[in-house]
Amino acid sequence: MRSDHDIPAIIDDMAERLHKLTAECPPDSLAMVGIHTGGVWVAEALHRKLGLKEPLGVLDISFYRDDFTRIGMNPQVKPSQLPFNVDDRHIILVDDVLHTGRTIRAAMNELFDYGRPASIILATLVERGGRELPIEPDVTGLHMTLADNEYVKLSGPEPLALEIKRDT
Repeated sequence: MRSDHDIPAIIDDMAERLHKLTAECPPDSLAMVGIHTGGVWVAEALHRKLGLKEPLGVLDISFYRDDFTRIGMNPQVKPSQLPFNVDDRHIILVDDVLHTGRTIRAAMNELFDYGRPASIILATLVERGGRELPIEPDVTGLHMTLADNEYVKLSGPEPLALEIKRDT
Protein backbone atom coordinates (compact mmCIF):
# COMPACT_ATOMS: atom_id res chain seq x y z
CA MET A 1 0.00 0.00 0.00
CA ARG A 2 1.63 3.23 -1.18
CA SER A 3 1.73 6.12 1.28
CA ASP A 4 0.42 9.49 0.16
CA HIS A 5 2.70 11.50 2.47
CA ASP A 6 4.46 14.52 0.96
CA ILE A 7 8.05 13.37 1.53
CA PRO A 8 9.71 16.56 0.19
CA ALA A 9 7.64 18.68 2.62
CA ILE A 10 8.49 16.29 5.47
CA ILE A 11 12.21 16.54 4.61
CA ASP A 12 11.92 20.36 4.54
CA ASP A 13 10.31 20.33 8.00
CA MET A 14 12.97 17.96 9.37
CA ALA A 15 15.76 20.17 7.95
CA GLU A 16 14.23 23.25 9.58
CA ARG A 17 14.02 21.51 12.97
CA LEU A 18 17.60 20.21 12.63
CA HIS A 19 18.79 23.71 11.77
CA LYS A 20 17.19 25.06 14.96
CA LEU A 21 18.55 22.18 17.04
CA THR A 22 22.12 22.73 15.79
CA ALA A 23 22.08 26.54 15.72
CA GLU A 24 24.38 26.72 18.77
CA CYS A 25 26.93 24.28 17.30
CA PRO A 26 29.96 25.73 15.53
CA PRO A 27 29.36 25.05 11.79
CA ASP A 28 32.73 23.33 11.44
CA SER A 29 31.77 20.86 14.18
CA LEU A 30 28.65 19.53 12.40
CA ALA A 31 28.70 16.33 10.36
CA MET A 32 25.97 14.02 9.11
CA VAL A 33 25.95 10.24 8.83
CA GLY A 34 23.29 8.14 7.10
CA ILE A 35 22.64 4.48 7.87
CA HIS A 36 22.74 2.27 4.78
CA THR A 37 20.46 2.18 2.70
CA GLY A 38 17.28 4.17 3.40
CA GLY A 39 18.91 6.34 6.02
CA VAL A 40 21.51 7.42 3.45
CA TRP A 41 18.77 8.50 1.03
CA VAL A 42 17.09 10.59 3.74
CA ALA A 43 20.47 11.96 4.87
CA GLU A 44 21.38 12.99 1.30
CA ALA A 45 18.23 15.11 1.11
CA LEU A 46 18.78 16.62 4.59
CA HIS A 47 22.48 17.23 3.90
CA ARG A 48 21.60 19.25 0.78
CA LYS A 49 18.95 21.27 2.65
CA LEU A 50 21.27 22.07 5.56
CA GLY A 51 24.26 22.89 3.33
CA LEU A 52 26.73 21.13 5.63
CA LYS A 53 30.41 21.65 4.81
CA GLU A 54 31.61 18.12 5.59
CA PRO A 55 30.78 15.38 3.08
CA LEU A 56 28.06 12.94 4.08
CA GLY A 57 29.20 9.88 6.03
CA VAL A 58 27.70 6.43 5.44
CA LEU A 59 27.44 3.54 7.90
CA ASP A 60 26.71 -0.08 7.05
CA ILE A 61 26.01 -1.55 10.47
CA SER A 62 25.63 -5.18 9.29
CA PHE A 63 28.54 -6.46 11.39
CA TYR A 64 27.40 -4.48 14.45
CA ARG A 65 23.90 -5.94 14.63
CA ASP A 66 23.12 -8.00 17.73
CA ASP A 67 21.23 -10.51 15.55
CA PHE A 68 24.09 -10.96 13.06
CA THR A 69 24.64 -14.60 14.04
CA ARG A 70 20.92 -15.37 13.67
CA ILE A 71 20.33 -13.68 10.31
CA GLY A 72 23.74 -14.50 8.82
CA MET A 73 25.71 -12.47 6.34
CA ASN A 74 23.84 -9.73 4.54
CA PRO A 75 24.67 -10.26 0.85
CA GLN A 76 24.83 -6.50 0.25
CA VAL A 77 27.28 -5.51 3.00
CA LYS A 78 29.11 -2.34 1.95
CA PRO A 79 31.99 -0.60 3.69
CA SER A 80 31.23 2.32 5.95
CA GLN A 81 32.63 5.67 4.84
CA LEU A 82 33.31 8.43 7.33
CA PRO A 83 35.30 11.06 5.41
CA PHE A 84 35.83 13.19 8.51
CA ASN A 85 37.17 12.85 12.04
CA VAL A 86 34.38 11.91 14.47
CA ASP A 87 36.15 13.21 17.60
CA ASP A 88 34.41 16.22 19.19
CA ARG A 89 31.95 16.51 16.30
CA HIS A 90 28.21 17.04 16.63
CA ILE A 91 26.99 14.12 14.54
CA ILE A 92 23.52 14.09 12.98
CA LEU A 93 22.73 10.38 12.65
CA VAL A 94 19.97 9.68 10.11
CA ASP A 95 17.88 6.58 9.51
CA ASP A 96 14.72 5.97 7.55
CA VAL A 97 12.64 4.05 10.12
CA LEU A 98 13.03 3.75 13.89
CA HIS A 99 11.31 0.62 15.14
CA THR A 100 13.04 -1.45 17.85
CA GLY A 101 16.07 0.81 18.30
CA ARG A 102 18.55 -1.96 17.55
CA THR A 103 19.79 -0.45 14.27
CA ILE A 104 20.50 2.86 16.02
CA ARG A 105 22.33 1.07 18.85
CA ALA A 106 24.50 -0.71 16.28
CA ALA A 107 25.18 2.56 14.44
CA MET A 108 26.22 4.29 17.66
CA ASN A 109 28.56 1.39 18.50
CA GLU A 110 30.20 1.73 15.09
CA LEU A 111 30.46 5.53 15.38
CA PHE A 112 32.30 5.17 18.69
CA ASP A 113 34.76 2.79 17.02
CA TYR A 114 35.74 5.79 14.85
CA GLY A 115 36.07 8.22 17.75
CA ARG A 116 34.22 10.12 20.46
CA PRO A 117 31.64 12.57 19.15
CA ALA A 118 30.66 15.63 21.19
CA SER A 119 27.01 14.68 20.66
CA ILE A 120 24.74 12.57 18.49
CA ILE A 121 21.48 14.00 17.21
CA LEU A 122 19.11 11.33 15.89
CA ALA A 123 16.84 12.10 12.94
CA THR A 124 14.43 9.54 11.50
CA LEU A 125 11.97 9.89 8.67
CA VAL A 126 9.51 7.50 10.35
CA GLU A 127 9.10 6.54 13.99
CA ARG A 128 6.87 3.57 14.67
CA GLY A 129 5.98 1.66 17.81
CA GLY A 130 7.73 -1.45 19.05
CA ARG A 131 10.75 0.01 20.82
CA GLU A 132 12.92 -2.58 22.55
CA LEU A 133 15.69 -0.17 23.57
CA PRO A 134 15.45 3.27 25.21
CA ILE A 135 16.26 5.21 22.05
CA GLU A 136 14.23 8.22 20.93
CA PRO A 137 14.79 10.48 17.92
CA ASP A 138 15.45 14.21 18.31
CA VAL A 139 13.75 14.91 14.98
CA THR A 140 11.06 12.73 13.37
CA GLY A 141 9.22 13.26 10.11
CA LEU A 142 6.27 10.93 10.69
CA HIS A 143 4.87 8.90 13.58
CA MET A 144 3.13 5.70 12.49
CA THR A 145 1.26 3.00 14.32
CA LEU A 146 1.43 -0.27 12.43
CA ALA A 147 0.20 -3.79 13.07
CA ASP A 148 2.74 -6.45 14.05
CA ASN A 149 2.71 -7.88 10.50
CA GLU A 150 3.19 -4.47 8.83
CA TYR A 151 6.40 -2.59 8.07
CA VAL A 152 7.56 0.54 6.29
CA LYS A 153 9.59 0.28 3.10
CA LEU A 154 11.35 3.34 1.72
CA SER A 155 12.17 3.44 -1.97
CA GLY A 156 14.51 5.94 -3.50
CA PRO A 157 16.75 7.75 -3.72
CA GLU A 158 14.86 9.95 -6.19
CA PRO A 159 12.04 10.32 -5.56
CA LEU A 160 11.75 9.12 -1.98
CA ALA A 161 8.51 7.21 -1.44
CA LEU A 162 7.04 5.24 1.46
CA GLU A 163 5.08 2.01 1.27
CA ILE A 164 3.35 0.11 4.05
CA LYS A 165 3.93 -3.60 3.46
CA ARG A 166 2.48 -6.71 5.13
CA ASP A 167 4.21 -9.96 5.92
CA THR A 168 2.20 -12.80 4.45
